[in-house]
Amino acid sequence: MMNGGSYPSVPIVFEDNHILVVEKPVNILSQADSTQDLDMLTLLKHDVKTRYNKPGNVYMGLVHRLDRPVGGAMVFAKTSKAASRLSDTVRKHELDKQYLTVVHGRPGALSGSLTHYLLKDTRTNNVRAVPAHTPGAKEARLDYEVLEHKEGLSLIRIQLHTGRSHQIRVQMQTIGCPLYGDQRYGANVNKPGQQIALWSYKLAFPHPTLKEQMSFTCSPPQVYPWDMWGSL
Repeated sequence: MMNGGSYPSVPIVFEDNHILVVEKPVNILSQADSTQDLDMLTLLKHDVKTRYNKPGNVYMGLVHRLDRPVGGAMVFAKTSKAASRLSDTVRKHELDKQYLTVVHGRPGALSGSLTHYLLKDTRTNNVRAVPAHTPGAKEARLDYEVLEHKEGLSLIRIQLHTGRSHQIRVQMQTIGCPLYGDQRYGANVNKPGQQIALWSYKLAFPHPTLKEQMSFTCSPPQVYPWDMWGSL
């Protein structure tokens, strides 16, 4: 979808005048940071400006984030009205976010809910689970379901109920199931250079102006370890 320069292609899942749903490529920032590396907001502004030959600045609102190494479904707002209403949707926990992940080992139960209190070290950008009363700790909740298990790895579907930094990665590591390829929270079982197996699989939310329920899915790439499970 991108034209020229160093802009990679970003698959568009859905677009209208108010929202843009895309499949985020892995290893691209959600928004600009101190590294000055390419980010999704810059990419999509360039895309819209190019495709529609728009003069001046293009509006693009960030609704939610995905960690840099994580790919999959993301929704962006194309107008300030849509951005405000989608932000309300997030605050009301009406943005349904489901992920697929491959982890080492297998949880004790094939499905369940996890609640931890997470504390982020802003200096190192590391997150860890701590006792509930720890100052600065934030509650993190998710539901999980083990879909398959083979060769020491489990394919798991996760529904997030909170959006804490590195939440899935830390919560799964805390129960003894670090994510495949996670260099930060699974360095003892992963090899340098492996791509983290965490994918934003499904987004569902009320359309910011039409109010009807929208639902979108993106399948992970057919590369290891995703290809162990056939077509997802």
